[in-house]
Amino acid sequence: MVQKYQSPVRVYKHPFELVMAAYERRFPTCHLIPMFVDSDVISEETSEDRSFHKIERRCKLDVDAPRLLKRIAGVDYVYFIQKNSLNHRERTLHIESHNETFSNRVIIHELCCYSVHPENEEWTCFEQSASLDIKSFFGFESTVEKIAMKQYASSIKKGKEIIEYYLRELEEEGITYVPRWSPCPPSPTKPVVPVVIPALPITPTISIEAPPESVNEIQVCKEGSSPTGSLNDALVASPDDKLDADYIKRYLGDLTPLQESCLIRLRRWLQETHKGKIPKDEHILRFLRARDFNIDKAREILCQSLTWRKQHQVDYLLDTWSSPQVLHDYYTGGWHHHDKDGRPLYILRLGHMDTKGLVRALGEESLLRHVLSINEEGLRRCEENTKVFGRPISCWTCLVDLEGLNMRHLWRPGVKALLRIIEVVEANYPETLGRLLILRAPRVFPVLWTLVSPFIDENTRKKFLIYAGNDYQGPGGLVDYIDKEIIPDFLGGECMCEVPEGGLVPKSLYRTAEELENDEIRLWTETIYQSASIFKGAPHELLIEIIDASSVITWDFDVCKGDVIFNIYHSKRAPQPPRKDPLATHGITSPAGNNVQLIDKSWLLGQDYSMVESPLTCKEGESVQGSHVTRWPGFYILQWRFHSMPACATTNLPRVDDVLATLQVSSHKCKVMYYTEVLGSEDFRGSMTSLESSHSGFSQLSAATTSSSQSQSSSMISRRKGKSPERNWRLPVQLFQVTKNI
Repeated sequence: MVQKYQSPVRVYKHPFELVMAAYERRFPTCHLIPMFVDSDVISEETSEDRSFHKIERRCKLDVDAPRLLKRIAGVDYVYFIQKNSLNHRERTLHIESHNETFSNRVIIHELCCYSVHPENEEWTCFEQSASLDIKSFFGFESTVEKIAMKQYASSIKKGKEIIEYYLRELEEEGITYVPRWSPCPPSPTKPVVPVVIPALPITPTISIEAPPESVNEIQVCKEGSSPTGSLNDALVASPDDKLDADYIKRYLGDLTPLQESCLIRLRRWLQETHKGKIPKDEHILRFLRARDFNIDKAREILCQSLTWRKQHQVDYLLDTWSSPQVLHDYYTGGWHHHDKDGRPLYILRLGHMDTKGLVRALGEESLLRHVLSINEEGLRRCEENTKVFGRPISCWTCLVDLEGLNMRHLWRPGVKALLRIIEVVEANYPETLGRLLILRAPRVFPVLWTLVSPFIDENTRKKFLIYAGNDYQGPGGLVDYIDKEIIPDFLGGECMCEVPEGGLVPKSLYRTAEELENDEIRLWTETIYQSASIFKGAPHELLIEIIDASSVITWDFDVCKGDVIFNIYHSKRAPQPPRKDPLATHGITSPAGNNVQLIDKSWLLGQDYSMVESPLTCKEGESVQGSHVTRWPGFYILQWRFHSMPACATTNLPRVDDVLATLQVSSHKCKVMYYTEVLGSEDFRGSMTSLESSHSGFSQLSAATTSSSQSQSSSMISRRKGKSPERNWRLPVQLFQVTKNI
């Protein structure tokens, strides 16, 4: 099994030539790396103009491994081959290394690169990646993998320290500037200090003041963004972005090298797979932490959550959701300053809340929407506090006051609504709760805890601190986590808290079961997307009637489950009304309105109807947008049908690139979420080549749109020629709209 590692970009605020002088001091040995015993030069060559220098070394390492393992392997040292290619003209150093020892059993391959910072030529970037493939190792494969991971993490941590150590050493020697390579040979009369790098003289100087832009702190340590950009700029993602080590520390926190690698690899997977918008780095990191940095598990729940967010337009919740007045009056929760760690503080007076009254007056879905808006507000406040306090703040603290909790809070529909809310929040907002303080827990609390705790993740339960009675007032209580000045007055503090006191919801506000049901249906069907199930032998088909030729059919769909094939057909005659039970012959009952078949089995392709676009195979998790310019009036049928994977493909599935691949093979059901719209030709200028068809991501968590691939489509769908326009899930027509007056 191949293990891959990717490090963030490290930035040295020194010119490339000076960093190279420091790097060369690591050879032939380096006392800062005890395991690096020795190195011998195997070959060396330099170009005629001395702009290119290539050197190959054989490095001797004393790997920190158990003595028993060394005895079994029959070696005391491990040898690596390192090839360095230094290009003075382009100011780059490429380093490639692989193991010579046990190369038939273990393959270790590492790539490193020093290059000039893309925005400041007085800075130097360093990138590092590696792969480990253990074929066999005397039955110690797992042990060898752990040793390799440990050594890799240690080398990453040491790497920057070593370069900075030698940079300080050069400075102490008075060497603070190294001239760049020039095709013209230096004057023989000019004093030159000897240097270890061939053809690169180092001139000792007192001090040269750096350009103003080089001394600015890195606020946004990403390629393609300004070093002095805002936080919003820092969170914008694009396919070519490379996470910087300083950026990670400033906005995401201290991560181990392997955790950094997981974040970068999952982020890159999203970019390559979804070909568009991806979540912010903080959002990806939360899902990784929720699954202990297991990339496969984190990717699975993240993709499911992104689909859920898009389907219910959660990204627009803060702008579109308006809490009913009954929530303002009787929902006993609200934001209140922040705790001692700078985390936003949310206070919930659950004991004063009339859960039964709220459920009867609003319904379960309205309460869920309100809780989701609270979580979205919490994410926004975390971003703001990150800027205010100058350190990463990714979660909030919740204080729950249970004074007044009694058996009426255990009303069955109310507990059911609470469990549903917990389930949705756990699935879509992992690692957003930093600490939960439960105060004044009454005797009935253990009953409620028994009902609720099984639905709460184990890592989340560890963040709960429960105080009974007035125990929270002494040492080890509330004052350890919240400043005394902001403790609410109802908890014995002096700060006025604006959280509503609650009380019983008047029965006059109660709604009938039918009213609640209709309202709940409206809430979750306000999305412009529709869902459909696709079974083997039962495709889902959508009929679109076109009156005027040269109209434009646009579509936007996500493949939520399984792999599907997307087709577009044209017919001069209208299909018969959809059959009521298209799956009866298969022994499967199709959900009403969730699967529609229009093309009659007696119809012949090429005679009764024709294909107007080449079939497009779409994999699970992909999001596809496209357009078709109609040539003739009549009836167009958009079809999604089940894609059966060849039997041979099931035996060699890529472990990284296929989410839940095993389930896809064994499942007989696919699911898509789609939106279509017909636009008149008069809304477009000139020919229809301005329309685009592309694969893209499916989240609004990031503020930018990216694109890196061309679509798979026929000539009727235009190819991508650059970056796609800004997507707007609420108004997909903006993907294609071109005003008449331009």
